Amino acid sequence: MNDLGWKKKQKSTMNSKYECMELNDGHFIPVLGFGTYAPNEVPKSQATEATKLAIDAGFRHIDAAYLYRNEEEVGLAIRSKIADGTVKREDIFYTSKLPSTCLKPEMVRPCLEESLKKLQLDYVDLYIIHFPVPMKPGENFAPVEENGKYVLDEVDLCDTWEALEKCKDAGLTKSIGVSNFNRRQLEKILNKPGLKYKPVCNQVECHPYLNQSKLLDFCKSKSIVLVAYGVLGTQRYKRWVDEKSPFLLDDPVLGAMAKKYNRTAALISIRYLLQRGIVVLAKSFNENRIKENMQVFEFQLTSEDMKTLDGLNRNFRYVTINQIADHPNYPYSDEY
Repeated sequence: MNDLGWKKKQKSTMNSKYECMELNDGHFIPVLGFGTYAPNEVPKSQATEATKLAIDAGFRHIDAAYLYRNEEEVGLAIRSKIADGTVKREDIFYTSKLPSTCLKPEMVRPCLEESLKKLQLDYVDLYIIHFPVPMKPGENFAPVEENGKYVLDEVDLCDTWEALEKCKDAGLTKSIGVSNFNRRQLEKILNKPGLKYKPVCNQVECHPYLNQSKLLDFCKSKSIVLVAYGVLGTQRYKRWVDEKSPFLLDDPVLGAMAKKYNRTAALISIRYLLQRGIVVLAKSFNENRIKENMQVFEFQLTSEDMKTLDGLNRNFRYVTINQIADHPNYPYSDEY
């Protein structure tokens, strides 16, 4: 039993040190995932090669999204690794996400089916609501007015959730969850009359500068897995991140700890989250770093060092979307 009180599972085809965590619907999610997002200037073909490298290195959890516009390339990588005998389809845990422009209930299944068509897969393992603020449907995933504000829509998230439940019942996805939800929004789903399936996860920004301790405790109390993105402080994507933001991996505490364990600051950050019972998404298109990230299972941080890392928290978000801060569904307006 881990500190969440849930079983961990190892698959024979996985790295012997690779661990999975049980979701509240009985399925299992690998605790270390490979993130596939890249900005538009990065050639989409790189997603294919990086995903192949990740699978060869031992990653079995692949995190992508309709919004990333690279599911064809990621799907090609997965299918090629199945074809060459490296993995079977059941060995791979694949996550896709429903974009904010498709939150209307009647748009949910067609959007998932389009992802499956691009992937050339029969199902995804996890389908999640990418962001809780509905935006105007259309070709543009982030529709913007002339004044720079996003063009928003009005959709009840409970209606969206019911559409996800139907996708699960139809076998298009094994599990369903959410992303970038705060406690209030999670409670709205959990308290929905006639709720059939609870969210299995909530994927949020999480790292030593934003350790999400309160949201983590709440999710644990509801048997919802917290999945962390931006675990290394994120790349400097101009669209989302202030370039003046501090560099997490330059933090002297992380640096000293990296020296102590003879590891990188990145591995210390990932290990810190894993030991708190958080599923971690590590993103890199660099072959050496992809392989290095799998070393996170080769060491453990002491309880004293865990407490030291707790002290780095400053509730600092790298990813913010200030243009919609006045929307009632904006997830970062509450404390957690």
